[in-house]
Amino acid sequence: MEVRLLGPVEIWADGRPVEIGPPQRRHTLAALAVDAGRPVTIEALAARVWDEPPPTAGRVLQVHITHLRRLVAPVRLLRRSSGYVLDVAPERVDAHRFADLIRQARDADPDTALTLLRTARGLWRAEPLDGLKGSWVERSRHAYREQYLAATVAWGLAELRAGHPLAVLGPLTELAAEHPLTEPLADVVIRAYAAAGRPADALAYYAEFRRRLAEELGVDPSAPLQALHQAVLRGETTAPAQVTAVVPAQLPADVPGFAGRGPALRALDDLLTETAMAVAVVSGTAGVGKTALAVHWSHTVRSRFPDGQIFLSLRGFDPTGQVVSPQEALRSLLDALGVAPERVPPTLDAQVALYRSVVAGRRLLLVLDNARDVEQVRPLLPGTATVVVVVTSRAHLTGLLAGGANSVPLGLLSKLEAEELMVNRLGPEVVAHRDALDQVIAACARLPLALAIAVARTRQTNFPLAALAAELGEASDRLTALEVGDPASDVRAVLSWSYAALSEPAARLFRLLGLAVGPDVDVPALCSLAGRPKLDLRELTRASLVTEYLPGRYSQHDLLREYAAELSRRDDPEEDRRAATVRLLDHYLHTAYAADQLLNPTREPIVLPLGEPAAGASPERPEDLDAAMAWYGEHRAVLMAALREAAAIGLDRIAWQLAWALDTYSARKGHLHDQVEAWQIAIEAAGRLGELPARAYGHRNLSQADTRLGRFGEANDNLTRALELFTTVGDRIGQARTQHHLAYLSGQQKQHATALEHARLALALYAGTDDRTGQAEALNAIGWYHALNGEFEQTLSPCRQALELFEADDDLHGAAGAWDSLGYAHHHLGQLAEAIDCYEHGLALARTLHHDGFIADLLVHLGESHHAAGQPAAARTAWTEAEQLLKALDHPGLAGVQESLRRLE
Repeated sequence: MEVRLLGPVEIWADGRPVEIGPPQRRHTLAALAVDAGRPVTIEALAARVWDEPPPTAGRVLQVHITHLRRLVAPVRLLRRSSGYVLDVAPERVDAHRFADLIRQARDADPDTALTLLRTARGLWRAEPLDGLKGSWVERSRHAYREQYLAATVAWGLAELRAGHPLAVLGPLTELAAEHPLTEPLADVVIRAYAAAGRPADALAYYAEFRRRLAEELGVDPSAPLQALHQAVLRGETTAPAQVTAVVPAQLPADVPGFAGRGPALRALDDLLTETAMAVAVVSGTAGVGKTALAVHWSHTVRSRFPDGQIFLSLRGFDPTGQVVSPQEALRSLLDALGVAPERVPPTLDAQVALYRSVVAGRRLLLVLDNARDVEQVRPLLPGTATVVVVVTSRAHLTGLLAGGANSVPLGLLSKLEAEELMVNRLGPEVVAHRDALDQVIAACARLPLALAIAVARTRQTNFPLAALAAELGEASDRLTALEVGDPASDVRAVLSWSYAALSEPAARLFRLLGLAVGPDVDVPALCSLAGRPKLDLRELTRASLVTEYLPGRYSQHDLLREYAAELSRRDDPEEDRRAATVRLLDHYLHTAYAADQLLNPTREPIVLPLGEPAAGASPERPEDLDAAMAWYGEHRAVLMAALREAAAIGLDRIAWQLAWALDTYSARKGHLHDQVEAWQIAIEAAGRLGELPARAYGHRNLSQADTRLGRFGEANDNLTRALELFTTVGDRIGQARTQHHLAYLSGQQKQHATALEHARLALALYAGTDDRTGQAEALNAIGWYHALNGEFEQTLSPCRQALELFEADDDLHGAAGAWDSLGYAHHHLGQLAEAIDCYEHGLALARTLHHDGFIADLLVHLGESHHAAGQPAAARTAWTEAEQLLKALDHPGLAGVQESLRRLE
């Protein structure tokens, strides 16, 4: 059985289509199939099927699901506490199989990649979700179209590399007509014309593309496309390079029932006509709809920004006080633009320079949401006319306005706009209840956030509008004393009314949400926070008191979170609040610790051992390495927030342990700035605890990040302090590992003789201990630094000893490193067959670790040995894969590999 979404929604069984039934049933199937194998909540399911779910949505869905269960047999359609799950392998759904084929193609050799891309395109039958309507369908359809566009560009390039230009011209030019401003597509079309012996057509297409850009966007083609044009003019080869440019599409979902704001929308439209860098500051009180305006407008114009749209919350008025620093924001922006984390320089000025170089000439839309002040925003301005920036803030940011930014002040909705919002959300029949409608609008002070919550309460309970107006009036009377002349304060009346209507469990959970750390929280963490094995958030989501912005992940507006925290401080005993916070932090700590064990199973024991998690906490246990890496990726910002919170409230042991649990992941993914911050906090926490070994460990690991960032002086200071502390407490293994780190630091500074001495000191310190991993690492380091000193014969013995220890302990990472060292020595001894064998052994291990940087290094070395052995085809294969990986990593070694490939031409 398979489900097809890339065309009309269909079920196929035994090679034949199965009759599904009415469109709404097909819609329900699609809403489940996009998350095949994962539960979809009732609320999410209803929101996907209806833009405005009716009161009977639950019952209607049950009917459709009953029918679907019979249709998809033997596949199971299971009921879960929070919703339903289509229990089918994702590859049985064509959209998932399409995405997986594209992912495989990125890592495959050219011939295999071409086959995979051809297969992927063959799954595309027609318009995705054909025959279905609704805002969720349109968002999903747009996402699938973007995937197809990227896949077709990759396919076109692969066909051109294989020498098949005539096979791609028709499909590419047809797609280019649908996407006339997409530069990667224009690039491959021009290359295809040139490769097919039609340079005049290539030049004509470039001229037409340039004209469209000038007329519709007022810009010229990017520098790479102009260079391609010049190459065609000169009659040079236009062999395609691998396209790796990241096109971010980060806009949140458009706002349902958006109303009014005509002048503000027109002011934002004016940005599109700016000839200099276009910046708008949308300012106004909390809850007035600044983010809604920015997001809604961005959706209406996103086609004007083919190089991507980035949305970044700066959390300038976050109730927890964890404002995003300019450095954190720049790292997020560079990450969104595809810059590898380890390439991000340490200083703010250098980060700004890199960021502006990356965005130069790219047609991007940048939304900086919830900015606190000018100092937070100014480093994030790109300095190019091709990027449009929209900033939202409660402050006016007059410093930006003085620099030429456009001011878009946002006040309360007019009475007509508020009425339009109510009609859009509740239907035109509400106009018949004029008095009640006016009373509700007045009670909500025409504040969009308050109106949205009131509407949610009405729809949730099917409350008569008159009853809603009466309750709001009573709530407002009770809270008059809290009003201070700020319209945002009036939202308390609506919140108190909505909160009072909650059941006791939902009310408690709402208060606890005020204790959550980080930008969002998922269901397992909420269970630990509440001390309950299961939770039902439907009551809160229906009341618009929390938003499920991703499946299973929840966030709140600042005002809601602040109100929740206020209620918790008022109604919950301090010991209960403290216990809930400890449960939450223990949840993140113990889950991260379990994930780290999968990433680094041979890691030395933690210096401050974990006890049992707090009673009521229910940490997760990722199933395998892939699940662990995915969990870290989803929770990275939350984990850093948890670490900061633990230190801020005096839970120093947890703070230090969180830094330890984050270290392997941060190192593997190149999040060096996270490592620096985490270990700086951990060192201070260990100092307050009086734990010298923990302080020593912190200094030593901080040095690793410093070294990789090129901050050699800071790294040396930290290692010196670590060695002093380990010596003080008599920890030989700690001293040995510090000497190993000193060897690495010296090696990075090309001081190979000094590095060798430190490696020997490390091995001597390991003698007499039972740390086999440390001994193996020291032996491999001794061999490696012999090799870097040109002493290749002296490399072999210690590296072979290291390999035996690594293999005996199933240390795949260490063994791969030892094979690399041995291959390097054999290569320089002229023993090329042995070198190739060593590199292939190491490469097989590195692939199992999903360590792309290590794989690329080994491929580079393997290619060098093949080239020296007179095997140019094998060298090209290795270097081409290395080139693809290094491009994806934005690695400085890319130029060297490309030069090696040119030597083969």
